[in-house]
Amino acid sequence: MRLLLKYVRFVDALSNILGNISMYLVIITIAVGFGNVLLRYIGQIIQQRLTSNLFIELQWYLYSLVFFFGFAYILKHNINVRVDFWYANFPLKTKAWIDLIGHLLALIPFCLLAIYFTYSPVLTSWGLRPNGTWGTWELSPDPSGLPRAPIKSMILVAFFTLLLQASSEVIKHIALIRGQQQLVDDALAAKPEVPLRIE
Repeated sequence: MRLLLKYVRFVDALSNILGNISMYLVIITIAVGFGNVLLRYIGQIIQQRLTSNLFIELQWYLYSLVFFFGFAYILKHNINVRVDFWYANFPLKTKAWIDLIGHLLALIPFCLLAIYFTYSPVLTSWGLRPNGTWGTWELSPDPSGLPRAPIKSMILVAFFTLLLQASSEVIKHIALIRGQQQLVDDALAAKPEVPLRIE
C-alpha cells in the first residue's frame, strides 16, 4: 500500500502542475485573443495587415490546451459536472463505491479507447505513411497557419494523464472503502515527490 500511496502522491502532484499550467494558459489565451483583435482594428485604420492566421490558430491551440491540461486536475479535485441531487447526500463510503465502479466501468475504459483510437491519427499527422515510412507532418491548410501534429499529440497527453489520475482515484476509493482513508490523507499531506511545482 505504501508504494501505491507514493504513486498517488506523484500522480496527484502532476495533475496539480498541469492544472496550474492550464490556469496560466487561460491568461495567455485571453492576451493573444485581445492582441489579435486589437491588431486587426489598428490594421484596418492604417490600411495594413498586422495579424495573420498564425495568431488566430495560436489562440485556439492555447484554448485547447486549457482543457487538455485541465482534465486530470478537474478529476483530482472532483470539480467535474455532476448530476448530484442524490449522490451528494450519500455517506463517504457509498460515494467511494459509486465512484470506484464508475471509474472502473466507464472512465478508465473510455480513456483507454480514446488513446487507442487517437494514436494512429496522431502518428499520421506526424507524417507516418501507410507503408511505414515517414513523410512531412500535417500542416494547417491556411496560409501562415501552425502545424497540426503537436496539438493533436496533446489529445494523447490529455487522455493519458486523465487515465493516470483515474487510477490514482481508484486507489484512494479502495483505501476509503477499506477504512484506510487516514493513510491516504497522510500521504497526500506530505510533500509531493515531483521536481516542479507551480502554485
